[in-house]
Amino acid sequence: MDFRGQKLILLSGDVILMYVSLFLVLMVRFGENFDEGVVYQHLPAFTFLYLIWFVIFYVFDAYELSSRVSLKRVSQFSVALVVAFLVGVLYFYTISFSSISPKVILLFHVLVFGILSLIWRRVFFSNMARIAPLVIGVVGSHKEVDELQSMIRDRTHLGHVCVPLRSAEHLSFHIQEQKLNMVVLPSVNLSDPVGAQQVYACLGKGVIFLDTAQAYELFAKRIPLSTVDHRWFLRNIQEKDASLYQHVKRFFDVSVSLFLLGLTAPLWLVLVTAIKFSDGGSVFYTQERMGKNGKLFSIIKFRTMWVDAESNGPAWATKQDARVTAVGRILRKTHLDELPQLLNVLRGDLSLVGPRPERPVFVDLLEAEIPYYHVRHFIKPGITGWAQIKFRYARSVVDSQMKFEYDLYYIKNRSFLFDILILLKTTHFFLRGES
Repeated sequence: MDFRGQKLILLSGDVILMYVSLFLVLMVRFGENFDEGVVYQHLPAFTFLYLIWFVIFYVFDAYELSSRVSLKRVSQFSVALVVAFLVGVLYFYTISFSSISPKVILLFHVLVFGILSLIWRRVFFSNMARIAPLVIGVVGSHKEVDELQSMIRDRTHLGHVCVPLRSAEHLSFHIQEQKLNMVVLPSVNLSDPVGAQQVYACLGKGVIFLDTAQAYELFAKRIPLSTVDHRWFLRNIQEKDASLYQHVKRFFDVSVSLFLLGLTAPLWLVLVTAIKFSDGGSVFYTQERMGKNGKLFSIIKFRTMWVDAESNGPAWATKQDARVTAVGRILRKTHLDELPQLLNVLRGDLSLVGPRPERPVFVDLLEAEIPYYHVRHFIKPGITGWAQIKFRYARSVVDSQMKFEYDLYYIKNRSFLFDILILLKTTHFFLRGES
């Protein structure tokens, strides 16, 4: 069973347990007065709340399958439950429901659901490997293949079994002998007539064939540069600017930016005052960045570094950068320094979601070191992006290549739904104060 099917099972279990826990709490709360009328009174209000809760659980990685239940995952899920409860309090406080009084019910509902859901997750991960095994044959032996095998072995709790194969020779025999459900082949095997013939002979056996790049997409959500060539780009990187997606994306960018600017307007006064009084320097900081199709623009941020911090020339940011002011550290930790970039979104320089724009001086360096790096300028850059979520900040050429591989995954798979999911994940990093 693939990831989507497994996530759907996990999600379906939570849906059932939400209603079961509500039923149990109502039954205890109303005692002898409990009947189907009580249930019907509470269902509409709680059903809408559940939709919000599922968004919260997604933000807090409740449906992330890459690791089994652990103390860290339990702690993270507990935080999600607390946030869900607080949102529930706000929900019932702002919306009046004359027929129900959910104050006590809400608290016990969250507690009961939390306990049942943790038990469900334990049962799910304990049995998924037995119920839906996925035996994957991986052909070849080099860095990317070895890393791919390691990723598969880390998912034994989901029933993923890795079977290393030296070559595609006798592939049909291996499929039958090892009961393979999926086979990962290097692209060279699929291009070679002999290797392709081996694959053709196995069609109809119910086996999924992937090349290395496709396997990385599935398991790592990135595309290693060593697994692609110019033909891959011609097949997979398509123009979407004239599509409905691009128009919807622009409307969404402008609408959300205007909303956030209005919502945070009082905070701007506080931040401006804090920056100005910290060292008397300018409040805003502009820096030249490279946008779509190589067009240069000035990105706007609240200043976080000392004045003349780059008097000795441009330099990579470091984790404990001495150039950052005391106020700047707080702004960076909370990501409030990036608020003015909403103005860049309104001007059309940035989107809310896309590859992070880089400085021209570093672009020249990275294009010389990283193959196909110019492709990331094919689309409009963003305030946040898939690479930001998966890898955070790049502090070297090696880091930048890894981020570019995540950018490639986004460029190939970008869609409005994917953008929404990235924004939701970004709120998680914002709440955790990650940098």
